[in-house]
Amino acid sequence: MELERIPVEIDHCSKTYADGTRGLLPTSLHVEPGEVLALLGPSGCGKTTLLRLIAGLETLDEGGRILFGDQDVTRRPVEQRGVGMVFQSYALFPQMSVAANIGYGLRIRGVPAAEEKRAVGELIELTRLTGLEAKRPGELSGGQRQRVALARAVAVRPRVLLLDEPLAALDAKLKESLREELAELLRRLHITAIHVTHDQQEAMAIADRLAVMHAGRIVQVGRGEDLYRAPSHPFVAEFLGRVNRIARSPESIARGVLSIGGATLTCPPALNHAALLVRPEDIQIGPRQDGWGVARVEQRLFLGDRVQLRLSAAGLPGQLLADVARDTPFQSGDEVGIHIDPQRLMSTAESTT
Repeated sequence: MELERIPVEIDHCSKTYADGTRGLLPTSLHVEPGEVLALLGPSGCGKTTLLRLIAGLETLDEGGRILFGDQDVTRRPVEQRGVGMVFQSYALFPQMSVAANIGYGLRIRGVPAAEEKRAVGELIELTRLTGLEAKRPGELSGGQRQRVALARAVAVRPRVLLLDEPLAALDAKLKESLREELAELLRRLHITAIHVTHDQQEAMAIADRLAVMHAGRIVQVGRGEDLYRAPSHPFVAEFLGRVNRIARSPESIARGVLSIGGATLTCPPALNHAALLVRPEDIQIGPRQDGWGVARVEQRLFLGDRVQLRLSAAGLPGQLLADVARDTPFQSGDEVGIHIDPQRLMSTAESTT
């Protein structure tokens, strides 16, 4: 099935509710044709509000615009925007078969029966539901129900596909397998899609780019790997994965260094702040050696694919978490060498670039 691939332009859109609550601060965002973009953030950050504005389920404040391709849809009702939606519950009709669920949107639009049958058959093949056409949702697995919901959403050839927390209700193990399946399906559909989630791993696995939201606004947009490694906002660094926050003394700030366990690291000039961030996997642990600091292992946790060490060291007001290889020999009470590549340090200040 060939679907239209269009860009989506969000231009200074905001939402203020009747009681004065700001659901979304002025926000601009560009989604490329055929791109899967995730709106990622904690509850209450504005991501669902933005999705509802794009869908036409909410009215935006004056001064903002939403464009699908070259068409301004700002004032168009939801039924005239050409959006397909997949909800957390999938909202399938329990009394209808798989084929009937997929063809429902075509049927209420008056599409001839032969054309509906052809389109449904094509989507059943595309979403790997062959042989399940006559089954009802209650007879399907979670992954199969997800595929039916996706097929139904795209059957009407929407211009933009919107997904609102489609995996949120699933247990962790099922979610892990279905996010890979969802990512593959979206690539095969070649449709512009906007996916709302609070799950960082889900967003990074499924989306081409992430728009991380915090307190009603987008704070950074980019590929998951780039945002993880080079966050321009401290919220992004702390929301995507785990980080250690290292407080620095006034003397260290004045000298432009970071002191850990008796070793002195020269900080990049751009990172001369009162505190710095570093990810647990970027802390090097090994035998004591020249140029390295000394730390004490306070706790050792075996996590299957890695070992997590909780460390204390001179010059640190708190403790650090370090992720190391699962066969590391170090145990609680051991003294170890510790080193951090200064290039792995991250800022706690918002970038102005």
